[in-house]
Amino acid sequence: MPTDEPGTGPEGEPGDELAELRARLSAVEAQEARLADQLAARPARRPADRPPGRHRVRSFFAALLIVLACALTPLGALALWARSEIGDTDRYLATMAPLAEDPRIKAAVTDRVTAEIMKKLPLDSLLDGLAPDDKPKLGALLGGIGRALDDGLGGFVHTQVERIVNSDAFVTLWTDVNRGAHAAVEKMVTGQGGGAVEVQGDTVVLDLAPVIARVKSELVDRGLPLASRIPEIHTSYPLVRSDDLPKVRTALRVLDLAGFWVPVLAGACALGGVLLATRRRRAVVATALGMAGGALLLGIGLSVFRAVYLDRLPADVDQAAAQAVYDTLVRYLRSAVRVVITLGLLVALGAWVIGPGRWARTVRDGWRAGLGAVRRVAARAGLRLGPVGRFVHRRKAPLGWLAVGLAALAFVLWSRPTVLVTLCLALGLVAALAVLELLDEPGQGRDERPEGTTRAPT
Repeated sequence: MPTDEPGTGPEGEPGDELAELRARLSAVEAQEARLADQLAARPARRPADRPPGRHRVRSFFAALLIVLACALTPLGALALWARSEIGDTDRYLATMAPLAEDPRIKAAVTDRVTAEIMKKLPLDSLLDGLAPDDKPKLGALLGGIGRALDDGLGGFVHTQVERIVNSDAFVTLWTDVNRGAHAAVEKMVTGQGGGAVEVQGDTVVLDLAPVIARVKSELVDRGLPLASRIPEIHTSYPLVRSDDLPKVRTALRVLDLAGFWVPVLAGACALGGVLLATRRRRAVVATALGMAGGALLLGIGLSVFRAVYLDRLPADVDQAAAQAVYDTLVRYLRSAVRVVITLGLLVALGAWVIGPGRWARTVRDGWRAGLGAVRRVAARAGLRLGPVGRFVHRRKAPLGWLAVGLAALAFVLWSRPTVLVTLCLALGLVAALAVLELLDEPGQGRDERPEGTTRAPT
């Protein structure tokens, strides 16, 4: 009886399957050899063979656009701040409202209102209504105790003013005063005056006449009918005082006219610089860090200007109140600075992580290994991804970019993003990418092998 040799035998036996696999392997090797010959015959184009002039021009314009984006970043933040404070009444009220609760402003307003009321309080009218023979005696008596009377009456007025300033009524009154003053703020920027806010030389002042009128009414109700004879008082409370106010007003006017076009131009320059760059990932890192640096310079400039501004104030200006006003006026601008710095660092970090560096690869490998371990534990617990896992595996990259786009869109559409909002969006993006990694089912299992294929022998 003939003996079967290796690789021979009836159809369907292991020998035939092995011969078929060998034939397929030979065909694949031949195809690879043909492709290698074609690649070898095609002239290799080295980086040095590329037109050097075109390379340098692209790099120059890319660097120029990135530098412009970094320079326009602080100007864009200033433009948005100026436009929102001037053109948005609600934003202006939200900016000024905390001053009504600030102890430094309360103390300054109390002292100013008390002083103005005491100047206009008609003490001489106390002698009206007396008999002519009694006036000299009472006048002499008042002259003898005039100092004590002034101090006592001044203390009474101060107490009543302080009580009103510390009440909820003052918060409402302060809001109403600033609401009516908002139109005058725009006039102030254009160099005109009028209304509750006006410009007097180098000082921006707030008219406290409504507050004094409310105090007069309270004094009458508290048993001081003499206060009803106080004439209408228009006293000026200084909000901002500076010798450079005309220059600042001109700069604010320019920024107000620029509006949101400056940040739009900054974003367009950043995008154009990245697209023109030959190494786009590095360009993204440089642009993000540069724009964050521009915002940081603006933040430092605000702090330096604050110190210079307070040092140049006249001696009669309340330093504590001036600090409160300055810090309140720029608090949204400082918040924008922190947001831009945070966003720039996050974008630079993301661009670095997807790069080819050794540490970046280590971070990515650790990310995949950790999530892969979680996926294997879930699989041993009975979790089967099925079609979902196969779909995510095929569409993982588009789904990841979709998550990035949605996070960026949420940030852009957020009316007033803060550092907390920025960090929450970043964490949400990381969580979405982690879910995609967990749902990814790399490779095909035993039951997912296409029909018509046989398993290679072991």
